[in-house]
Amino acid sequence: MKLLIEVNNSKASLLLEFLRTLTYVKVKEVSPKEDGGKQNIRDQVKEAVEEMRDIKAGKHTGRKALDFLNEV
Repeated sequence: MKLLIEVNNSKASLLLEFLRTLTYVKVKEVSPKEDGGKQNIRDQVKEAVEEMRDIKAGKHTGRKALDFLNEV
């Protein structure tokens, strides 16, 4: 069975140290590229939502969707 566990950076080394002591557990650290970029996409969506909230709150100015689409 494979598990993907997200751990706070400050506690990760302690958990890794413990897991490596277990003979029946294989430990492999996964980079953001190896997890299919899912974490990166999740972070980008989160950032976009925060930006939308700031625009609604008047902290930033938005731009028209047509301007964005014509940027190509």
